[in-house]
Amino acid sequence: MSETIVRVATDVGGTFTDLVAFETRPDGTMDIVTAKSDTTPPDFETGVLNVLKKGGIAPEDVDFMAHGTTVVINALTERKGVKVGLITTEGFRDVLEIARGNRPDFFNLHYVKPAPFVPRHLRAEVPGRMTYRGAERAPLDLSGLPDLLDTFRAEGVEAVAICLLHAYANTSHEEATLAEVRRLWPEVSVVASHQITREWREYERTNTAVLSAFVQPVAARYLGKLDEGLKEQGLPKSPYIMQSNCGVDSLKATSAVPITMVESGPASGFWGAAELGKLIGEPNILALDIGGTTAKCSLIEGGEVRIMTDYWIERSRTSAGYPIMVPVVDLVEIGNGGGSIAWVDDFGKLHVGPHSAGALPGPAAYGKGGKEATTTDANLWLGRINRDFFCGGEIDADMEAAGAALKAVGDRLGVSVDEAAEGIIRIANNNMVNALKLVSLNRGHDTRDFTLLAFGGGGAMHGVALGQELQVKKVVVPNAASVFSAWGMMMSDLRRDYFVTQLVDLADGAGDVIEDVFATAEAQARATFEAEGVAPAKIGFLRYGKFRYQNQEHTTEVPLEGPVTDAALDRITSDFHDAYEREYTYRLDAPVEMVGIHLVARAEVGKLTMQPAEIGPPEAKSALKGTRQVDYALEGKHQADIYDGEKLAPGMAFSGPAIIEDPGTTVVVHPGNRVEIDAYRNIHIHLEGRA
Repeated sequence: MSETIVRVATDVGGTFTDLVAFETRPDGTMDIVTAKSDTTPPDFETGVLNVLKKGGIAPEDVDFMAHGTTVVINALTERKGVKVGLITTEGFRDVLEIARGNRPDFFNLHYVKPAPFVPRHLRAEVPGRMTYRGAERAPLDLSGLPDLLDTFRAEGVEAVAICLLHAYANTSHEEATLAEVRRLWPEVSVVASHQITREWREYERTNTAVLSAFVQPVAARYLGKLDEGLKEQGLPKSPYIMQSNCGVDSLKATSAVPITMVESGPASGFWGAAELGKLIGEPNILALDIGGTTAKCSLIEGGEVRIMTDYWIERSRTSAGYPIMVPVVDLVEIGNGGGSIAWVDDFGKLHVGPHSAGALPGPAAYGKGGKEATTTDANLWLGRINRDFFCGGEIDADMEAAGAALKAVGDRLGVSVDEAAEGIIRIANNNMVNALKLVSLNRGHDTRDFTLLAFGGGGAMHGVALGQELQVKKVVVPNAASVFSAWGMMMSDLRRDYFVTQLVDLADGAGDVIEDVFATAEAQARATFEAEGVAPAKIGFLRYGKFRYQNQEHTTEVPLEGPVTDAALDRITSDFHDAYEREYTYRLDAPVEMVGIHLVARAEVGKLTMQPAEIGPPEAKSALKGTRQVDYALEGKHQADIYDGEKLAPGMAFSGPAIIEDPGTTVVVHPGNRVEIDAYRNIHIHLEGRA
């Protein structure tokens, strides 16, 4: 048996399945293996096995494996879940239909709310009632449950969601209903809202339970096949599954409530950004992940990723979308990736995205039949991507097809092919700058205090232009940027977030009440972790409170240090005022109340420890491949030095204009930029005019 420790992470994206593996020897030296292979829907597990083989990783040698996947979000957006039946409190059958009055298309008199995932004839009621404080107003009556389930069977229902009124305050009615459904119908997939969330808001909690039931059989089947396939090839123990809250959880726990991995791919990248920021001494990070289809961004302050439960899918200018009340990294996502299609509207205005060419046919330059110009085609045409090293040399760039696609855009605009390509890059950059502003400037943060960390296949190509626009401290492109989300999984802890609704005025006696809520949640978390074999000494907690001014609708989350006592209430109130003013630009002279707690419970289960390399001389000529003309869109055309990213070593330094190429990504270094390679082989790009 080898003494080398092998840790592996795989990330299933819409276009590619990524792998990053770390092989650590007893002497502390480490080899890093990265690989990409095509994603293989609907049998996503095949792509995972393929990328392991491509990376030369034998499953029997793996000590720890983490896995992220888009299977849940794909099942939701493509409506590839199962038929769901809903059981709710008598009189609340139509909560899903009533939804909220948040009509985004405000002046559309013909606006229609999104159709609920469960039609009315599959929404059933049971008598019984809890108050909002958790007291039983009317006893639960399950005498009609057998007939109700018979109806569901006859209708072909494959999963049952249970959401009873005020179950966040008292779960006993839901627990009894859940147990009885399992007794009467053991083979059906069933989930109750309290298993997912203990927060109030009836519509959001009901919809979350329904969507979880909708994807549960699909996700459980996928995770089961993945686990089976890996174990058949020798994997010693089941992989951990990346969650939307930036932590990993056991495969068994995730299979029971798979909705928690709805945004597992982006979450791992942003967690990796936070951990990398700590390594390089940059706790304040603007993280940008540009893939083939979308660009995603998030703000990290003080080394902590912000987690929220106000998450919606399919929300747009014309649709309210659907809420999912689970812990999700706070992010903004737009349809702007390498495959985003450029198009001209009826008024002669150029747009980029949100539609994507995907993997098939892909950008025109792929030579797979694509006819529409994309961001990738524009980058190729302008020399920013090496046409002779396209996709790491795996694809022969079809420049004729790319030129024809760009010419079609130029003809619509009345400009040359070069000008059309420049316009596409500038529009794409503008879209991404606006997304970055949503998570920073719009929330009271000064981007000059932040470092932009750009990753994903396209992040490094646009990062400098975006950083210059936002005047960030500098731009950092991580080592192995194209598979950075998979790297982030290697830095993740076993993590669960507990949200409990508890209304408390911040007055005398509130300290004991709040501390008791935290103590109860911590005891539950410890019991859950210890039942899974996690040693008590490895378990740690972070505390947050959700506060608001009395009579307001929504809350602001504030971190809480140490035990909550009456003596600490003034400090907590002051912290809330500060956080509220930073986000909304004002504060009120009004009483403050706590609406609920947010407890983060985490334990280390195989987290990677990075070792810095020795810093060498600044001379970088050994990595220089040559020169070529590059069009920088705003700065014009320049003769740029071309560097081999795989030959860049710690300590090397040079200045732009330059291009750094490795098999997974291309780094565009603008004129006037200064580049340094750090001890972890990350690329630091210092912008002109910044120290």
